[in-house]
Amino acid sequence: MKYIIAIIQPSKLEAVHEALKTINIAGMTVSEVQGYGRQMGKNEIYRGAEYTVNFIPKTKIEIAVDDSAEDAVVSAIKSTSETGKIGDGKIFTLDLKEAIRIRTGETGSSAL
Repeated sequence: MKYIIAIIQPSKLEAVHEALKTINIAGMTVSEVQGYGRQMGKNEIYRGAEYTVNFIPKTKIEIAVDDSAEDAVVSAIKSTSETGKIGDGKIFTLDLKEAIRIRTGETGSSAL
């Protein structure tokens, strides 16, 4: 099993959600987060005064999938999130040791 974490632009969430539904991904967790990468924040002007925004709003998506779905999920997220500009985000893939459905006690891939 794999645990996929994607940090994307908030405006891309609906497109990613739709892309994941088309490849039959049944569940995901979404969080509003803040951070920065290579862009190191951004400068804004408000009422004539310039100020620096150090943490950029992003959306974090977390998905647990069977090994066979990993490539399709990563491809769907990448293709729908990519604008070609700095700040598009990142995708991380981790090995998932165990999954347990609390209600039924199912484990492994059947718990997903």
